[in-house]
Amino acid sequence: MDSAGAQFGRIVVGVDGSEASIEALRQAQRLAVPLGAKVEAHAYWDYPQAYSGYMLMGIEGFEERAGQILDESVRTAYGDQTPSNVVANLVRGHPRDSLIEASRDADLLVVGRRGHGGFGGLLLGSVSSALVAHAHCPVLVVHTPEAPAESA
Repeated sequence: MDSAGAQFGRIVVGVDGSEASIEALRQAQRLAVPLGAKVEAHAYWDYPQAYSGYMLMGIEGFEERAGQILDESVRTAYGDQTPSNVVANLVRGHPRDSLIEASRDADLLVVGRRGHGGFGGLLLGSVSSALVAHAHCPVLVVHTPEAPAESA
């Protein structure tokens, strides 16, 4: 609960199958448990602008593949037993615009950022930058976890 006594109830996580988005799921759950919040894992898909050209080449299954990525990401983050407060949502739409819209009713938005290391690793990607600038709730941008250093 916050200082006004309101329940902290909804954490939305953008999922794209990357290591950073899987870590975002883990971090969201770490925050959600003590707050009694629900975690919503959102994966986004849409048809390409030139969809008829993809159909002519026999390339289909955009929604199905996004659903597989979402399921695999949740399983990778939490194992075979998805926590009861976690729900997965497959949403048709562009990730940036759809996450900004989802932030209207969320208490927190969590997204991963794929780092590039060095100077480039200091920069946010286009989606995370847009969310930080335009979301209607606080945004947590999670970095890809670093591999533990090997001891000599």
